[in-house]
Amino acid sequence: MTKIPALHPTVRAWLLEGPLSAHVPAYVARLRRGRYATNTSGRCLNGVAHFAHWMSMCHLPVHMLDEGCIDQFLRYHLPRCDCPGGALRTPRELHAALMPVLGILRAGHVIAQPPAPAGPIADELHNYDAHMRDARGLASGTRRGRLRIVERLLVAKFAGRPVVIGELQTEDVRRFIADQLDSLGTISNAITIASTLRAYLRYRATCGDAVQPLLAVIASPAHWSLASLPRGLKPEEVDRLLNSFTDALTSPRRGYAVVRLALDLGLRSIEINRLRLADIDWRMGTVTLKRTKSRRQDVLPLPAATGRALEAYLRHERPKTSDGAVFVRHIAPYDEPIGVDAIRRVVRDAFRRVGIPHGRTHALRHTLACRIVNQGGSIKEVADVLRHRSLNTSLIYAKLDHGALAGVALPWPGSAQ
Repeated sequence: MTKIPALHPTVRAWLLEGPLSAHVPAYVARLRRGRYATNTSGRCLNGVAHFAHWMSMCHLPVHMLDEGCIDQFLRYHLPRCDCPGGALRTPRELHAALMPVLGILRAGHVIAQPPAPAGPIADELHNYDAHMRDARGLASGTRRGRLRIVERLLVAKFAGRPVVIGELQTEDVRRFIADQLDSLGTISNAITIASTLRAYLRYRATCGDAVQPLLAVIASPAHWSLASLPRGLKPEEVDRLLNSFTDALTSPRRGYAVVRLALDLGLRSIEINRLRLADIDWRMGTVTLKRTKSRRQDVLPLPAATGRALEAYLRHERPKTSDGAVFVRHIAPYDEPIGVDAIRRVVRDAFRRVGIPHGRTHALRHTLACRIVNQGGSIKEVADVLRHRSLNTSLIYAKLDHGALAGVALPWPGSAQ
């Protein structure tokens, strides 16, 4: 048996003598590949052992496992769990520990892969996904979010039968929206649902369906385009932000390089996350962005200050790894890029340290755009630097061109002029 971290004798018996015992070596090997700390590995194995004990109590065979079984364990067993041996009971830790078990079992052909969607609804979603990808150029994450909403609508109306949009009634749409908002009644969710349904119905209109009555019943909360001012940083705030990455932090060079990329090049969090070592041409002084939000490949100049920040991180702080990502994890699982959430957290924490309230990565893109406008740049230049597909997206920055606005301002009523 592969050596495993020390566990309570009872928990160890659940792990090594329970229904998952044959797959423990593969699980331990996965933990070692990720270079997890001994304490973390022990807690993961404790969670697997706890789940194996529950399987034994339920007489649940391994070949019947799926995501639903893990959900039942977390939702129904944990709240009333009285298992001995210091069994792990934290839902989030248990979920993180148990999901890889399914991957190991599927890789070993012990359990089946999740069933692929089939039938008329699956065909309709496939066709709509192809339209969003090829005709609209939408990113994969945007497409997945829209497909989830459209799938719920189609299942509610056409489950088990062909999709005939002509049978969809205005009351069906109203009821679907109401049900979705009952689950999550936020303004952002309402806007997302409304925009997704409109986009889908307009696609159906290109297929020859009469959808105008359905579109007429989809209302959104008030959300005026260009209503607010972009919240960029003042020069003194930029200085405070950059100076906040001191040696007292765990990874100051990484954080400094992340902020410079967003501040100097206007990169989004996902673009920083996807940046690879091969994308940086040090000789030519350029950065190539691939798989961007607009599904284009963009080549950007690499400013000297940004290049020095990247060099300092790569030379002195980046862990040794075989992964080609620029920013990689400093904690287990190793040899993987840091996630988008981690990049956002780096920026949020920096904002919090210097007392700036509007702490989002997008504020750094706004700062770059504001600097271009205030230095006499055009809206077209802003659109080019921020890589907006439509010039209309950049029009909000026209509000910041104080010189041009002063030239068109009318005299105040009753003033001398």
